[in-house]
Amino acid sequence: MAARILHRLRHALSGEGGREERACGSVEAEDCPESSELEDDTEGLSTRLSGTLSFTSHEEEEDEEEEDEEEGAGEELGQPPQPAAAGAEDGEWGPAAERAGGSSLLTRQLQELWRRSRGSLTPQRLLFEVTSASVISERSSKYVLYTIYLIRSGRFDKAPAAIARRYSDFERLNRRLRCRFGCDMAGIAFPRKRLRQNFTAETIAKRSRAFEQFLSHLHSIAEIRRSPEFLEFFFLQDLQAAQRLTCTGMYREALATWANAYRLQDRLGACGSSRFLLTLAGLAVCHQELDELGEAHGCCEQALQLLEAQGSHPLLGPFLQAHVHLAWKVGKDKRRSEAWLQDLREAGPPLQQQPTLKECLIKEPLE
Repeated sequence: MAARILHRLRHALSGEGGREERACGSVEAEDCPESSELEDDTEGLSTRLSGTLSFTSHEEEEDEEEEDEEEGAGEELGQPPQPAAAGAEDGEWGPAAERAGGSSLLTRQLQELWRRSRGSLTPQRLLFEVTSASVISERSSKYVLYTIYLIRSGRFDKAPAAIARRYSDFERLNRRLRCRFGCDMAGIAFPRKRLRQNFTAETIAKRSRAFEQFLSHLHSIAEIRRSPEFLEFFFLQDLQAAQRLTCTGMYREALATWANAYRLQDRLGACGSSRFLLTLAGLAVCHQELDELGEAHGCCEQALQLLEAQGSHPLLGPFLQAHVHLAWKVGKDKRRSEAWLQDLREAGPPLQQQPTLKECLIKEPLE
């Protein structure tokens, strides 16, 4: 996606955007399915099969990487531009070096344009894109597992926020939301169950398109996108899995799952909830167990910034104790946390009776 956006902006700056769009209209429709988000899902079916819906494991990804290299747009716009072209560093001058220098200048212009656009008052959209669908066969069941990426428009995230859900998960979400938000859900379509041909490429492509539209419609309604039913559809499974992995001592695997839950809550704007504090606790515990003390200290600092605005919280004492210990380990200032701890001692029960951050994490019910 970064390569496509860079390609469009380059032509817009050179004054050739209009001609390029007219010449390549069919290509853009194929590359950017989000631009026709509310179209009927029977249109562009072949596009879905060769585009965002992937039935192969590596071939299409390698083709996309080759296209990015050919266009010279492999770097993210968030990365700083190179100070000089490679040819100039090697002592090469002339047209090749001038073209490289011009490309570097263009990159800086695009970065500045992108920073200004991010600072505008236009709200960011959250896009939901089905990137792959896999048919899973188990002993007693067979189902399709859809992988969905959460993408913020106007932002380039190095690590994706992704979920994997089956039809029954979407159906459960649809049922719960219709029970609570009957009026708001009246105009939102949901793909019906089928008794036959559930595993054909055509059915999977249509459902992929329908699920993208379904989530986009839900997210466009403020009351629904803030509801626990909608939010927990995305990250509750990851929190439960990460908690189980942490309890069994599989800290490396748990860390990756906590990190994905963190990114999901960040994309969904749910960073002020108790679930997010629990996620920070999980990250801090796993980083500490893996002897990554600097990262664990950073997680505790972020949690304390949130807790400072909230006031009292069951995790406040455990986070403060962990922060003081980690600050001493990594050589950071811990006086403020020590003073905060002293205030807690004077106002409440002895801190010796409070559980540690890891104990809180293990005992927290996630249902």
